[in-house]
Amino acid sequence: MIKSMTGFGRGVSEEDGYMIYCEIKGLNHRYLDISIRMPRPYIILEDKIKSMVKQFINRGRVEINIEVRKTSELQHSIKLDKELAITYYNSLNDLANILSIPLEVRIIDLFRLPEVFFLEEQEEDLDKVWRFLEKALLIALEDKVAMRCNEGAYVAADIKERNLANRARIKHLEERSPRVEDEYRSKLQQRMSELFADGAADEQRLWQEAALFADKSNVTEEIVRLHSHIKYLDELLETGDAVGRKCDFLLQEMFREINTIASKSNDLEMNRIVVDVKAELEKIREQVQNIE
Repeated sequence: MIKSMTGFGRGVSEEDGYMIYCEIKGLNHRYLDISIRMPRPYIILEDKIKSMVKQFINRGRVEINIEVRKTSELQHSIKLDKELAITYYNSLNDLANILSIPLEVRIIDLFRLPEVFFLEEQEEDLDKVWRFLEKALLIALEDKVAMRCNEGAYVAADIKERNLANRARIKHLEERSPRVEDEYRSKLQQRMSELFADGAADEQRLWQEAALFADKSNVTEEIVRLHSHIKYLDELLETGDAVGRKCDFLLQEMFREINTIASKSNDLEMNRIVVDVKAELEKIREQVQNIE
């Protein structure tokens, strides 16, 4: 199924003291470009995240925002140095006795003294964090892929419709081209007859000029290739692969063929058809920029 490069996904995993939020945003880009924002302690998991993303996404800019929250039990591990607190208290009590002043010490006062209380950082198990993060990331990726598939279906349908319209236009060019040669030959014969009213027109020269025009204006090869490219574009849109770049290259070839026809054509009707084909190809190219 054709997938759009744009889309959004969100996943949440809450387990064993962790709550992990993962948001993924997709944008158009020529190649796969993954950008990750996450807390510094977990930067080491970036390679695993990128490897997992590549299993779901082949092309586009992918912006990932990850937030890791811990429960209070995991966040706060407070240690008390009781001996140091007692030493502080005894020292303050001795000082109060020496100065003959009352000792007014509250618990909070002891808490504020250096190194009495401190937070002990608990070493985290990154393998366990990755298991939880992987769940949130998987949910977000599946959410994003579903949105990309829906958008891709609309884009593919639009491209197919425009491609079908161009098929009809190319068929019209194919039918019109031989008539242009016949009309040129007829006009050339009429002009030569007017110039040589006495009937001395050079019949051989007439056919030479007509043959030369036919050779210069022949667009059979270009039309055959365009029919082939149109058919191949339809086939690409039916595959489930990432075909955005292939479609882009194919459109370049289609533009080359139609531009060649434009340079060879010396007919107003054919030129109008060429303009319509190019306008439709431009719209298709805009749509192709959105697919993976």
